[in-house]
Amino acid sequence: MQLNPQPSKFKTNPQARVSFKTQHSKLKTKLRKMSKKTIIQKKSFDFALKIIELYKKLIAENEYIISKQVLRSSTSIGANVEEASAAQSKRDFIHKMSISSKEARETRYWLRLLNEGALTQLDVSPLLSDIDEIIKILTSIVKTSVENKRRWE
Repeated sequence: MQLNPQPSKFKTNPQARVSFKTQHSKLKTKLRKMSKKTIIQKKSFDFALKIIELYKKLIAENEYIISKQVLRSSTSIGANVEEASAAQSKRDFIHKMSISSKEARETRYWLRLLNEGALTQLDVSPLLSDIDEIIKILTSIVKTSVENKRRWE
């Protein structure tokens, strides 16, 4: 018995091949964005948990001002990332991620003050490394999103 395979739709319809490649490319882009988003969601949440522990230690050392500032700015990073994941438009997404980036930079400022200002004996250098990584990720997300937005306009 001999099988009579039907001809591939790619051979008979070259536009089907182009359409498939376009869809495949869009899917790869979407997956790459999703993985970046989930990475930043996880990292910002984990970072906020670390900052909460730092906050408790700073309060125990009677440091109330900067501890509160670093708590507010650091927890705002993840909150804005989460809001961005439910953005109503590309512009809204970029706006929320930009706010997260600004909050991350503010957090780095407060951590540097704690580190270099001799306000505490606690070692915040691992947190400075974490926030630098978060800033790089957020900067990449914002830049890529802005470039993609321009490309599709």
